[in-house]
Amino acid sequence: MTAARITVNGKEAPIAPAAPHTTVLDFLRERGLTGTKEGCAEGECGACSVLVARPGVKKPTDWVPVNACLVPVAALDGQEVVTSEGLATVEAPGTAPVLHPVQEEMAVRGGSQCGYCTPGFVCSMAGEYYRPDRCAAADCGAGADAGAGAGEGAEAGDAEHGPNGFDLHALSGNLCRCTGYRPIRDAAFAVGVPADEDPLARRRDQAPPAPVATDYRQDDRAFVRRNTLAETLRLLRERPDAVVVAGSTDWGVEVNIRSRRADCVVAVDRLPELRDLRVESDHIEIGAALTLTEIERRLDGTVPLLAELFPQFASRLIRNGATLGGNLGTGSPIGDSPPVLLALEASLVLADADGERVVPLAEYFTGYRQSVRRPGELIRAVRLPLPLSPVTAFHKIAKRRFDDISSVAVAFALDVEGGTVRKARIGLGGVAATPVRALATEAALEGRPWTAETAGAAAEVLRGEGTPMSDHRASAGYRSAMLGQSLLKLYAQTTEAVPS
Repeated sequence: MTAARITVNGKEAPIAPAAPHTTVLDFLRERGLTGTKEGCAEGECGACSVLVARPGVKKPTDWVPVNACLVPVAALDGQEVVTSEGLATVEAPGTAPVLHPVQEEMAVRGGSQCGYCTPGFVCSMAGEYYRPDRCAAADCGAGADAGAGAGEGAEAGDAEHGPNGFDLHALSGNLCRCTGYRPIRDAAFAVGVPADEDPLARRRDQAPPAPVATDYRQDDRAFVRRNTLAETLRLLRERPDAVVVAGSTDWGVEVNIRSRRADCVVAVDRLPELRDLRVESDHIEIGAALTLTEIERRLDGTVPLLAELFPQFASRLIRNGATLGGNLGTGSPIGDSPPVLLALEASLVLADADGERVVPLAEYFTGYRQSVRRPGELIRAVRLPLPLSPVTAFHKIAKRRFDDISSVAVAFALDVEGGTVRKARIGLGGVAATPVRALATEAALEGRPWTAETAGAAAEVLRGEGTPMSDHRASAGYRSAMLGQSLLKLYAQTTEAVPS
């Protein structure tokens, strides 16, 4: 096994002597790449974002922005990273760097004042700049002028997409406290398409670095990645105390904010057995280590309830690393994916060194951050049965529209035939020690006409589901009230679309 190394801005460097828990952020700053900043140390501000070469959806490689404050540098062993400094080009030795088109637009349109957040914005913006399927509104059939000015995004595209096809959700994980977002939006909506000679654009046509086996050790602590699932499961049998990570969007917060350290961290994010997505005749199987962004782009709206979840799940920066396996594995009662997956009647494929078993998600959680998963067992995949219910919705009640933790999350999946509710599945988050199914409300709906009277009566039942508590996000009374309101909202949103 070769020494752990990482390529940064085209130059290879050893990861040693960094400790196994050292983040990409600290690694880069210790090497003088101080454009990468620490703002929050928990993946909420985006000041630390960098680009990583990852397997692409439309091309062999995508340039994917991630939070460098959360990812252990050992997790990028053998991988390729570009920072804000690496975006600019030097045409000749001794000459000033030539700004990248994204940097140029940020500069000329006043997108930076103090500059602390600017490198992070630039990296997130560059990830969207290089997105292969980004296209101007006119080319995408929106009837807008591809050459429209930067300030015309709402008219030429829509409120969240520029005339150049730029998706503002790409910047949802980046915060600025002094510039204001209008000039940043102007810069985003002004960027064109990459030039043919752009080296990072050309790089997309080549395969990303292959995952490498890693066994990085220092002071009796280790960061380990095996080549196959079988090898990983054997390791977990030997080390049941190991911390399993994929995108590190949860574990990275524990390391930074709570100073947690693990004797052994095992990475599963690049295991091919956990990165498959298959649509079969009776189910969809989603690999537990696929990122939410990868799932979103590969499903491309074919599961409407998941498509509604994704934009509300944290930020694009987090979704570029977060996985369904990780969100379910933490057992959090306020994770956003469990209510949706409960409504979809998902099952989990659990694997250990002895084999696999399939567990309905409704039977998976046993208590606060506890589950039926045994020591040494991994979530290999999530299975969604087909066909899907046609009436679905995901309602997330939080203090901010995006990039916030839910106070209450409710997911609905209903079959309504001939004006009657034939089947109802409702998943709830934030109202009990675990994510739960609203079984009493489902029973109050099934077999009854989909009318205002039925919805009102069922809403009263839904208000009593779970055991909501009062905390700094919401009171128990507010949570109960929002449960009932969510069903009334569903009825109002869907009655015109449901055949009578």
